Amino acid sequence: MELDLAGAELKAVLNRLRRAQGQISGVIRMIEEGRDCEDVVTQLAAASRALDRAGFAIIATGLQQCLTEVEEGRRSAESQDEMRARLEKLFLSLA
Repeated sequence: MELDLAGAELKAVLNRLRRAQGQISGVIRMIEEGRDCEDVVTQLAAASRALDRAGFAIIATGLQQCLTEVEEGRRSAESQDEMRARLEKLFLSLA
C-alpha cells in the first residue's frame, strides 16, 4: 500500500513525530539526571500518545485514500479485501 500524504497531512504527522522525538529526548535526559519517577513516566506517556496519534493519522489517511480509489473504480474487489485486511492489521497494531 502506497501512502500519499498531502502537504497539510504530512506536516501534521511530521510535527507529531518531532514532538515525540523531543519528548523521548526529554525522558532520556530526565533518567540521566535521576529525576522523579512520576515525572519520567508522565513524559514517557506523552511521547507514547504523540506516536499513537501520528500512527492513527497515517492509517486514517490510508483508509481515506483506499475508499477514494474504490469509489473511482481504481481498485478491484480482491484488492479491496486485501487492503481492508492490511489496514485492519495496521490499526490493531496501534490499539
